[in-house]
This record gives sequence, structure tokens and C-alpha cells, in this order.
Amino acid sequence: MTPHADQPPLLRTPVPGPRSRELAARLARVESRDTTCLAPEPPIFWERARGANVWDVDGNRYVDLCGAFGVANVGHAHPRVVEAVQRQAETLLHGMGDVHPAAAKVELLEVLARLFPGGGPARAVLGSSGSDAVEAALKTAALATGRAGVVAFEGGYHGLSLGALGVSARGDFREPFGARVAASTSWARYGDTGAVRRAAAECPAPVGAVIVEPVQGRGGERVPPRGFLTELRALCDAEGWLLVADEVYTGFGRTGARFACDHEGVVPDLLCLAKGLASGMPISACVGRAEVMDAWPASRGEALHTQTFLGHPPGCAAALASLAVLEEEKLAERAAELGDVGLERLRGALADCAAVREVRGLGLMLGVECEGPASAGEAVAQLLRAGVIALPSGDDGRVIGLSPPLTIDRAIFLDALDILVEELR
Repeated sequence: MTPHADQPPLLRTPVPGPRSRELAARLARVESRDTTCLAPEPPIFWERARGANVWDVDGNRYVDLCGAFGVANVGHAHPRVVEAVQRQAETLLHGMGDVHPAAAKVELLEVLARLFPGGGPARAVLGSSGSDAVEAALKTAALATGRAGVVAFEGGYHGLSLGALGVSARGDFREPFGARVAASTSWARYGDTGAVRRAAAECPAPVGAVIVEPVQGRGGERVPPRGFLTELRALCDAEGWLLVADEVYTGFGRTGARFACDHEGVVPDLLCLAKGLASGMPISACVGRAEVMDAWPASRGEALHTQTFLGHPPGCAAALASLAVLEEEKLAERAAELGDVGLERLRGALADCAAVREVRGLGLMLGVECEGPASAGEAVAQLLRAGVIALPSGDDGRVIGLSPPLTIDRAIFLDALDILVEELR
């Protein structure tokens, strides 16, 4: 399945090693204090990665169970993706994305329009990050409906730029910038359409859109009840609201379907995509129904929403290659099968574990909810010392989130899960 044979952990030094510690000390002198957590233990510093493996600067080899924030859908440094970037960079490294674009931009937009759920006419705006895609969706919704109000969900995370921050539920992220964040969002309990109705009635501004993660990612790998998305689609239709699906994390096979909305056959009005879109290059997209996207006026030389690196040629080339690998290797189907195996393995092994409240997930997006953030944090730290990379998630960090490359070797994956079980028991 993989073009590179994944390997088990191999540790040559204590974790973190001396070179990582040295780099942490250097970083502390030059980076904003808020960015990288350096205490009580410094992080490992990556040197290279391939498939589901990462090597740090001290020569230690790890199994990456977080897929670099869910980005490495087709594995780290997939040869097809690397070749596409190299080939594009040799001929055109940068274009003028909204003035004199590259052909690769057209090709990617054509593919994204074809892949949009429901098969109807679609258009897209490209960006560089998940936050960019959410910003474009929020602006589109405001233009298309003339209403600024948005219903978002408790536990939801959509990014940290100002517009996206306004619909992200984490108060600790919003409060320092409260005076700058638009007060046009109301909050509903995730998975509850009745709560959406109540939140809309209480919204400080007339509601034009509902933004939802079909499976919450940073909120703790939370899977809503079956039928929730279908009910939400019907409610939006009845009320004249746009349905914005944030599939930055869940898109492109992560949950065992091309898009998580596909599990219920739900067609959103706007779809936010990033992370696994290019499997390693910074590119994103807001894709929407053509009649909604056409709320944007025709450009007459100045775009209302753009950026210098819009349609960046190597990013577009990487996305095209990654999407081709996803389809040809049937990675969504593989995620469904391997995710079921992993979920069963974890549930069986942790059923009587006092430190674990719940094991949940969909496809290769799994979460182990611990009794508290301390136990989850300690397990993640111990995993790293054992050569396995995972991350805490959830509002208070009590969930161990797992989103490995969709190409991960089955035996390597299950062995890494066994290491996780050992650390928790």
C-alpha cells in the first residue's frame, strides 16, 4: 500500500535528545513566547519524515499517530507529491494568483469542483490554511444571505484568525481578543438540532449560516449522533440558513469517506478544506454551490478576498498529486477498514481501564478520552519517550487524538496502539 516501508520506533538517545534540547534553547531566544511550548520538557525537533515515520535531529525514529496535525493523508513525503512539487518548482515557483494565474490553479479548481458533494455546479476560493478557508466561507455567507449571524457549536474549532476565532468555541483563545472579535455568533450543543434552533433565536445578529465540523477534531474527536447532519441540513433549508461544513480535518478520506458529510449523503452549501488536501503543502479551499459563490461580484481588477500566494503553483501541484493518490490507492476505503480494526482493538484492550472514559472515532480519526487532562498529557509524553507521536485534544486536553497517515502499515499501526494501551493501563 505504501511506497515506503513503515518501520517501528527506534530510539538512539533519551527523548528529547541533546540536539533537540539545544535547538529549544535557541528557539526560546528568537520566537514569540506564545508559539512553541518549551517547558517543562522541550519538544523533539523533526529532521525528516517518510510514510508514517518521523526522524528527529538526534536520529530517533518515531511512528506518527497524529499525521502532523492530520496533514499527511497520503503519508509524509509521498513520492508522487514530492515529484509534483519538484517538477512545478523547476518551471514556475510563484505566480500572480488573482492577476496572471498558473495553469495548475485551474486544474486544481476543476478537480475540487468535480469532487464537491452532490455533483452540482461549484466554485471555489483558494487560500493557504484552514483559517483562510473558514474566513472565505464566513464572507461568502454574509454576501449570499445579507445576514451576519452564525450558529456555531460548543467544542468547535475553526482557526485563530479573527473571523474564524469568532466561531471557535474555546474561550481561552477568544477572550484576549474579545474587543476585536465580532459579536455575531451564538453557540449550540454539538449534535443537537433543537439547541441550534434555540441558539439561532438568541443570536445577537440575524442568522445567515450554521458552521459545523461533521466530526469535531480539536474538540476531542467527537462523533455526533447518526442523523444529526441530515437534520441540520433540513433545518437550514427550512430557515434559509447556509450550511457550512468545516472539513479541514475530516476531508479527503480521513473518516472513511471522501468527506465526512458523505456518510449521511449531506450536501453543504459551503465546504472548507485544507490539511490533507495537499499532504504537506500549505493550501486550502472554500468550495461552494455555484449559486451561493456567485454572491461574490465579478472581479474588475481588484479582488475583494485574495492573498499574495493564492493558487501557489507548487501547492496546487501537490494537491493534484495527493488527490490522485487518494483515489488510486482507495485510501478512504482503507481508512474505514483500518479505523474499525483500531477502534475495536482499543475498545477491547481499554474496556476495564480506570484511566479511560471512552474510546471513539470514525475512520482513522480516533480519540481516547481519559479521566482528566493530567492522565492524557502524561500518556502522550510517555508515548513520545517510547517513540510514538500523538497529541492531546478536547477542550481541556483530556483526549488522546489519533489521526495517522491513511497509508500507515497495518502492523505498525496496531503495534503503536498496543504501546498506547500499555501506557494507559
